[in-house]
Amino acid sequence: MVTYTLKIIEVKRETADTVTICFKQPGLKKIKYLAGQYLTLIVRINGRRYIRPYSLSSAPNIDQNLEVTIKRVIGGVVSNHINDQVAVGDLIEVMAPMGDFTLPDDKNADHVILWGAGSGITPLISIAKYLLYGNKVSQLTLVYGNRNSENVIFGDTIGQLKKEFSNFSTWHFHTRQSISHTNANVIEGRINPHKVLQVMMADGNIGAETLHFICGPVGLKQSVKDALAQNNIGYDKIFSEDFEKIIDPKEFENIISQFVEVQSPTESSKIEVVKGKSILEAGLDADLDLSYSCQTGSCLICKAKVLSGKVKMINSHVVELADNECLLCCSYPLTNDVKVLTEN
Repeated sequence: MVTYTLKIIEVKRETADTVTICFKQPGLKKIKYLAGQYLTLIVRINGRRYIRPYSLSSAPNIDQNLEVTIKRVIGGVVSNHINDQVAVGDLIEVMAPMGDFTLPDDKNADHVILWGAGSGITPLISIAKYLLYGNKVSQLTLVYGNRNSENVIFGDTIGQLKKEFSNFSTWHFHTRQSISHTNANVIEGRINPHKVLQVMMADGNIGAETLHFICGPVGLKQSVKDALAQNNIGYDKIFSEDFEKIIDPKEFENIISQFVEVQSPTESSKIEVVKGKSILEAGLDADLDLSYSCQTGSCLICKAKVLSGKVKMINSHVVELADNECLLCCSYPLTNDVKVLTEN
């Protein structure tokens, strides 16, 4: 696992509950990344290590610094700490950028539509800047939902992009604000993907090569995907960022609480994994120093070898695993003799 220690050179207040942390790139070897990827921060609070992935809001080859934008979450230990405590000059350890919520590298896009709500704008603004400043798209549309205008993250940046690029258009949906009828691109209510698609199709603005990127709450992602499917838009044209696990309760029917032995190169611990929790979640609850990042089965940071017993992996998206390997974030013990060996 490659990590870097980066210095904070600016903290920008985006909204009342959202900040952008700007990291200085290493002097000798710049950290490379793709628009839409995330940076995993390793933060120590009161002596405990917390690991959190945050989407990069900076754009490669466009922005000089590495930037992540973090919205406060009620009860969120790390998001509240970052919003309230981090300051210019602080050093934070980070993992190398990861994630596959990125643009296809085989060709420029004709039309890209970005669908987002709230802090889901973070990777989308990275993609938007990369496409527009890099002249890599004929038309770019942002469909963005918020409670009101005060909660619009990157409002100034979006406004500046609209001024600079005639091929960039926006649809804003606000759920808790009265909307003036003279402001045609701001609509009261939640994002209505059917209405957006209907208008754009009538104007001939959606073609066979149009790409759709979706980032936001589960409900938004599902409603957009449903609308796209009803309009015969192929799955290969749809990209979704998933930072949450959605598991069918039926997946746990043959799983009960079990004790699992978690070994590392230096120590061994036996922990109880209660039904419904992954081995990773149980290990973190027991204060084990485990490596992880996405927690959704999309990366390899929490990979481990299964030394004995049987585990069931649920919702893993990684295919490059050996038969005796698992991802702790989506692994659940099926027998009472499970032993796993972590890589670090």
